[in-house]
Amino acid sequence: MMHSFRGAASVLAISLGLVAGPATAQLFTEDQRPSACHKKYDDTGPGRDVIYVPTRLQTVERMLDFAEVKPGETLVDLGSGDGRIVLAAAKRGANARGIELDEGRFNIANCWAQEMGLTGKARFLQANIFEHNFTDAAVVTMYLLPGLNIKLRPIVLDMRPGTRVVSHAFTMGDWEADRTESVAGSNQTIYLWIVPAKVAGSWTLTPASGSPVTLSLTQTYQKFEGGNGTTKVAKGSLRGDQISFTLVENSGAARDFTGRVVGDRIEGKGWTAVRSK
Repeated sequence: MMHSFRGAASVLAISLGLVAGPATAQLFTEDQRPSACHKKYDDTGPGRDVIYVPTRLQTVERMLDFAEVKPGETLVDLGSGDGRIVLAAAKRGANARGIELDEGRFNIANCWAQEMGLTGKARFLQANIFEHNFTDAAVVTMYLLPGLNIKLRPIVLDMRPGTRVVSHAFTMGDWEADRTESVAGSNQTIYLWIVPAKVAGSWTLTPASGSPVTLSLTQTYQKFEGGNGTTKVAKGSLRGDQISFTLVENSGAARDFTGRVVGDRIEGKGWTAVRSK
C-alpha cells in the first residue's frame, strides 16, 4: 500500500498507487475496495496531500505468483496499507506480515483479517519500515517511490541470498531486475529481484583437473567479472546463491563453471573455490 507521512522517510508504500497534489477524496473501484472495513476506518478527509488508490487484486495475485510464494515461507509487505497483499499471501499458507505506519490503514488491515477469518495467519505491525527488522523474510513485497527503493536497497542486498523482492511500478535504480512483467489486462508493471550472494574479493579455484587458479573478482549486483594476468572471468552471473561463469585463458581456451556459493566457499561439480581471508 502507499501512504504519506511527515518525517525522515516521507512516503512508504505497498500495493497502492500515489498521485501527488492536494486531495479531499479517495478514488476506488469495486475491485479495489471490497471490504466494509474500509468504510469503518475510512481515513479520507481534508488535509491529505496524496490520493490513495489501492492496487487491483489481479496485480496483487500476480505479484505473489511472480515471487513464487510457498506455504510456510515468511513474506513481509513494506507499507502494507489495507493489508491486501498480506492477506492474499496468508491465504496461500505463507507466514505473512505487514508493516504500516498509518493508523487508519493499520486498523483496516486488522479488521479485514478478522472479516476474512485470517486473524493469526496474517500479522500487522504499526511501524516505520526503516525501524523494523524484516531480514527474516524469504519474500519482500513493496510499492514504493523510487527514492525509497534506493534507500532500502542496501538493506535488501544484505539479506539472505535467494530472497525474492517484488516491486509494483518502481525499480531499484541501476540494480537491474531479474525479471519484469506487464500485468495482463492492465498498464501495471511488476519487477522481481533475487538477492545475490556476495563474491567480490580474492578466490582460489581448484578445478577438477589442473592447478589451482587465483582470481580477483569485482561485483555489481548479480553480475561479476575479474580474473588474473592469464585468465579472465567472463559471463559472471548470480541468481541467489547459484553462480555461473566462464574462465577464458589468454590462449582462447574456455571452461564453464556452475556451482553454489556457501559463505566463503563455492561448491561445484568436481571443483571448489575458497575466498582468501
